[in-house]
Amino acid sequence: MTRARVLTAIVVMGLAGMGVTAQQEAARGQGPGQAQGQGQGRGRGPAIPPTGAIRNVRGNLYIVPGQGPNTAVFVTKTGVVLVDTKLANNGEAILKQVRTVTDLPVTMIINTHSHPDHNGSNDYFPVSAEVVTHENLQKRVASDQKLAAVPNMLPDRTFKDRLSLGTGADRIDLYYFGAGHTDNDLFVVFPAQRVMHAGDLMAWNMGPLIDRNAGGSVIALPDTLEKAARGIRNVDLVIEGHDEVLPWAGFVEFGRFNRALLTAAKAGLGKRTAEEIANELRQTFPTQTKDEILPGVEYGGTPLSRAVININVAFRELRGEPEPARGGGGGNRGAAPPGDGRGAPPPGDGRGN
Repeated sequence: MTRARVLTAIVVMGLAGMGVTAQQEAARGQGPGQAQGQGQGRGRGPAIPPTGAIRNVRGNLYIVPGQGPNTAVFVTKTGVVLVDTKLANNGEAILKQVRTVTDLPVTMIINTHSHPDHNGSNDYFPVSAEVVTHENLQKRVASDQKLAAVPNMLPDRTFKDRLSLGTGADRIDLYYFGAGHTDNDLFVVFPAQRVMHAGDLMAWNMGPLIDRNAGGSVIALPDTLEKAARGIRNVDLVIEGHDEVLPWAGFVEFGRFNRALLTAAKAGLGKRTAEEIANELRQTFPTQTKDEILPGVEYGGTPLSRAVININVAFRELRGEPEPARGGGGGNRGAAPPGDGRGAPPPGDGRGN
């Protein structure tokens, strides 16, 4: 199998495992219909946007949006550090944007976690670039021989709880506080710029997709976010994994929302539906429970439907149940299938992603 085919297979399998494939089918009008209790159908949703123009965040720190996550571009004195490299076949597009701000070489790649939309173009960059990840990501990559054989996919350096890279104005601090979206999500902090990249622990300002098959956990998520809020200091701005740059206070509120969701799910287990709980959360957290598609969202429905999904995932975690496969062998393990009797909307709720 050629390298290109290997990468394509990796992306397809990874996204299917997160429920993205089914959600994208729904966005194209091919997936399940409108979920019960989720408002009016809204037709086709947005496709994954192309790699966009580089945007300055602060000082020598930039982001390149589109084709998956916000790729951070940190220009140091000696080279460029990239945080996440998007889906496969985007390396050239990323480098084209980098070249609009610097001619320095790419010397380091930091992957926030193991999903293929965040490391899919690692192989485009020189093998001399140092790849840095959490130690749990190394274990996951090493367990797949085909994936491990892809250039720049196995990390050169890993850490357990915290790691500092570089010095002075070029310093980068990496933190790991536990499971959430996966079991290998890290936070990337640029101290001189007072900016943090949150990866997919906060992909958008709504409940994150929980990949339990990659060690993710709705139950662990609030602890992870609260530890970050307490343990990371002197940050003003947060780069969301896939969406905007927001103030630190927005990240703290996001943590409170996820704590409230888990608390409500525990109290409502066996007594109330996920829809009832989610609608009650709207009174306190209207931003994280909007019943509308956020601009640029690639998968996962509205904030409200994502909250319903995460409440149902919490129900299953609390019961000790696995994530059910989507009917028809679709491979979706990130959300309950339609009609499971627990109120989960199908992946892609008829209103796009």
